[in-house]
Amino acid sequence: MLTDSLTHLIARAETLITRLEAALPQGLQAPDWSASTAFRYRRRHNRAVLEPVRHVATIRLASLVEVEPQKERLLRNTEQFVNRRAANNVLLTGARGTGKSSLVKACLNEFSGQGLRLIEVDKADLVDLPDIVDLVAGRPERFVVFCDDLSFDEGEPGYKALKSILDGSVSQASDNVLIYATSNRRHLLPEYMKENLTYQHTEDGEVHPGEVVEEKISLSERFGLWVSFYPFTQDEYLAIVAQWLRNQGVPEPAIAAARQESLVWALERGSRSGRVAFQFAQDYAGRHAT
Repeated sequence: MLTDSLTHLIARAETLITRLEAALPQGLQAPDWSASTAFRYRRRHNRAVLEPVRHVATIRLASLVEVEPQKERLLRNTEQFVNRRAANNVLLTGARGTGKSSLVKACLNEFSGQGLRLIEVDKADLVDLPDIVDLVAGRPERFVVFCDDLSFDEGEPGYKALKSILDGSVSQASDNVLIYATSNRRHLLPEYMKENLTYQHTEDGEVHPGEVVEEKISLSERFGLWVSFYPFTQDEYLAIVAQWLRNQGVPEPAIAAARQESLVWALERGSRSGRVAFQFAQDYAGRHAT
C-alpha cells in the first residue's frame, strides 16, 4: 500500500515539475537554419523562438526604381558585409511608402546565395537582442537583424538594449551581425517644440543642443550609415507605377493609358508613395486581367 502511495506521489510531482518547467522562461534554441533565408524572433508562452519564414518576399532590386542613390549605398554596404569586409549598421529613414523595407528585403534576395540571412525582430523584443547575437555568433552565415518601422517612446526598454548593442557595451554584436532598421523618425524618438529651448548659444554664435536633444540624437548616431528617402515627385511616381505594371505583365500601350487613372488613385489616397503605386498596379492588373 505504501508503494502505491509513493508511486502516485512521484507521478504527481513529475506532473507538477513538467508544468513548472513549461511556465518558466526558456532559453533561445537554434532553428533549422536550412529551412529559410529569413527568420522571425517571437516570444510565445514564455518561450523565445526563431521561426523560419516559409514564404520570403520575392522582391528584387531591379523592381525598385527612383531610389537609385539609396539602393547603391545599401547594396555596397551589404556586399562589403557578405564579403567579410568592414561594414556599418544602417538606419533607413524618411517618407513612408518609399521603399525602405522593400530595399532591405531585396538585398536579402540578392545575397542569400552568398550566405546572407535576415532575422526580423519587433521593437518590443529588442531587449533580447544580446541572446540573438550570442546564438548566431558562431555561425558561418552573415546575419542582418532587421527592425522595421522602428521608433521609441520615452523610457522603453528596447531603446537601451539597441543602444548597447550598437555601441558601448561589453556584449556588442559579433562580426557576422549587422542591424538594419527603418523608421519615419530620423532620431527614432518623438521630438517636441519645447526641446528647442534646451539649446545653448555661445558667445561666438555657435549653437549646442541640450542634454535631452543629445540623448535623442545619440541612438541614431550609433548607426554608421544613414540612408534617407524623400517623397516622390509626380514623374517619379508615374515611373514607379509603370515599373510595377510591367512586373504584372501589363503591355506598354496599357501602361501609357493607365497614367491618368494612376494620378487619380494617388490623389484619392493623398500620397504619391511607392506603396500607393504598387497598390494601384495590383488593382489595375487585376481588373484588366484576361
